[in-house]
Amino acid sequence: MNEIRGRVRGDGKRIAVVVSRFNEMVTERLVSGARTGLVQQGVAESDITVIWVPGAWELPGTVRRVALSGRYDGVIALGCVLRGETPHFDYVAGEAASGLGAVAREAPVPVIFGVLTTDTPDQALARAGGKAGNKGWEAALAVLEMSDVYAQLEEDSRA
Repeated sequence: MNEIRGRVRGDGKRIAVVVSRFNEMVTERLVSGARTGLVQQGVAESDITVIWVPGAWELPGTVRRVALSGRYDGVIALGCVLRGETPHFDYVAGEAASGLGAVAREAPVPVIFGVLTTDTPDQALARAGGKAGNKGWEAALAVLEMSDVYAQLEEDSRA
């Protein structure tokens, strides 16, 4: 039986982090967690590019350009959409998720979804370095693992 299992290794990897500026109090913490996770796993600081966009709505288009650029081994999308009193949350969160999913299906590199969709700021902060951990850090480990899976699949297809 053949088995492919990704390893969380950052040496030589170039990673882009595309992050929403909206709810920056939360997203800055997600970026910090992602950076820490990447560096802890061996990604050089100079191989991490952080790209800021206005909001979660702008993530899919930007991530698509980055993922197809050929400059990176993986892309992390980070954002925070807080539920409000109007349906705006549903539209923005839904389009961010479906748009990033579409990009992930077509991209030659892994695209990791790190967009928080919470009811309250406290819930978001809990997931951005609080008692629920840091989803940016988790996304960093996921992008490295999936980058290794993609590399193994590429090698396997050439054999």
